[in-house]
Amino acid sequence: MLEAEPDLVVVADVDRADAAVRRAADGGVDVVIMDLQFPSDMQGAEATRHIRLQADAPRVLVLTNYDTDADILSAIEAGASGYLLKDSPPAELVAAIRAAATGEPAFAPGVSSRLDANGGLERLTGREAEVLGLVASGHTNREIGKALFLSEATVKSHLVHIFAKLEVGSRTAAVARARDLGIIRSN
Repeated sequence: MLEAEPDLVVVADVDRADAAVRRAADGGVDVVIMDLQFPSDMQGAEATRHIRLQADAPRVLVLTNYDTDADILSAIEAGASGYLLKDSPPAELVAAIRAAATGEPAFAPGVSSRLDANGGLERLTGREAEVLGLVASGHTNREIGKALFLSEATVKSHLVHIFAKLEVGSRTAAVARARDLGIIRSN
């Protein structure tokens, strides 16, 4: 399907996360399409993190069957530019690949709507602003949970919602966007 698109070239097809990391390191890749689960020790979120730490790192678009908040957050925190489900229409996948290649976030409509990111920039709740303020101060999810008397899973869920509302794909981008919007102050 992808090879039928004139502006897309499939440069490799691998069946293990560690093989994807190695192939991305070889260069010549703009976007990696990554699943989350593999029959090996390394899984998709970890592979995504390794890929995004490489020099001239390609973007990573997650394409998976898993759509829990924890799965989505682990992928986004690892550096994924987008998150689609495997039942996405082909045109949606192609559009997401193109968006990821330009650095734009690309979330499946089902994922976005489930996270209350229905196309527009939504206002953060007070708790989400608190969480983001602590992220901006350099705190880990565990430290944020302890400070706000929340479980680490709840902190991760808040981050998923924050990323979706701010239309960003990482903690750093969320802090930068929130500062630009005046949600949190620069130090």
